[in-house]
Amino acid sequence: MIFACSTAILTDAFPQRERGMALGINAVAAVSGSFIGLVVGGLLSTTDWHLVFLVSVPVGLFGTAWAYLKLRETGIVKRSRVDWWGNVLFAVGLISVLVGITYGIQPYGTHSMGWTNPSVLTAIIGGVALLIVFVVVETRVEEPMFRVSLFRLRGFSFGTVAALLSAVGRGGLMFMVIIWLQGIWLPLHGYSYESTPFWAAIFMLPLTAGFLIGGPTSGFLSDRLGSRGFATAGMIFSAIGFGLLMFLPADFAYLPFALLLFLVGVSMGMFVAPNTAGVMNAVPADRRGVASGMLATFQNSGMTLSIGIFFSLMIAGLSSTLPSTMFAGLTAHGVSATVAHQVANLPPVGSLFAAFLGYNPMTTLLGPSLHTLTASQAAYLSGQTFFPNLISNPFIVGMHITFAFSVAMMLVGATASWLRGESPARPAATRVAARTEALSPPVS
Repeated sequence: MIFACSTAILTDAFPQRERGMALGINAVAAVSGSFIGLVVGGLLSTTDWHLVFLVSVPVGLFGTAWAYLKLRETGIVKRSRVDWWGNVLFAVGLISVLVGITYGIQPYGTHSMGWTNPSVLTAIIGGVALLIVFVVVETRVEEPMFRVSLFRLRGFSFGTVAALLSAVGRGGLMFMVIIWLQGIWLPLHGYSYESTPFWAAIFMLPLTAGFLIGGPTSGFLSDRLGSRGFATAGMIFSAIGFGLLMFLPADFAYLPFALLLFLVGVSMGMFVAPNTAGVMNAVPADRRGVASGMLATFQNSGMTLSIGIFFSLMIAGLSSTLPSTMFAGLTAHGVSATVAHQVANLPPVGSLFAAFLGYNPMTTLLGPSLHTLTASQAAYLSGQTFFPNLISNPFIVGMHITFAFSVAMMLVGATASWLRGESPARPAATRVAARTEALSPPVS
């Protein structure tokens, strides 16, 4: 609700020549809040992980009071009936798809992932079917929740596709880099597993800094020079950043890593503000609320989709190399072949999420078997270097697959961003509004 309304409010509050800057600051605020949350969450989790949820209460109360006292309605408001059929079909369909994707990365039977699980297939296929029915319903009801006719506007349709691909890539980058830092790089550099969630957020600050610079700057410049070039360049430079990250070793030098994160942050900031401004400028004034809601839905769905896509690609890469690597590493340090075989053939998603949550997976995976080893062997296997060194080569193989996929998505997104066209001037915007009104059902 916040994502959808904030974009519409800012679009109404600022003239077209200033919207890029305003939307850029808004995007920076959202992304900065996400990374501040990582740092604060890392600090709070060292005391009590329940505090991670409690800290949201005063923030929510303050935001509620501030919005009620300070915000004023400036947009075009038309009272209409609630599209109950559309709301129900969309909610059930989208939730079903996203839940299916979430459970698809979990093990099922003897498989490392759950894509053959009948429940997962039912959820995804059923959800897609409901969304298809939803689109049909939205073209026939008098006052639809989704204005499907907006997709006939070139700026809205291609801009929304580009935003979806950018959100998927941004989410994948965050998850992969966090696992890279927490599971490999930080333990190898002397950080305890328990402290890695906090320090991962600290070492990812160049990404935030890049976004802080790229968002408002590109928004300001796009107001004067046009949004299409900045948005397209942002996607292209993001692809370059993803590609260059593939050349780093698992135990990298921090400076080039930080510079590449900064490049990706600037590039994503360069895309978000101009693209959002271009999308919102392409729709008529009385459709900004629904257009903003549709854009926010695609962006947030993209973040969730990225979990399923990138973890699936990573697990597929790990499954081909991790079992043999882990078996050889365990047997070389005194673990019996039977135990080593059992541990090596466990689904790799467990090791990934252990690293993601700040746990040393070897302590849990080996369990009582550690007591059968010598003190030095047990200490080494459960220490901070064995697992990172063990998983580094398989992880890099999986990461290359995920980042190659990201590069492809960014390039497709750049093409969509360029096809979006330039934001129309005021007379053209009037013609587009009239055209959309002709395509849209009348509002009583």
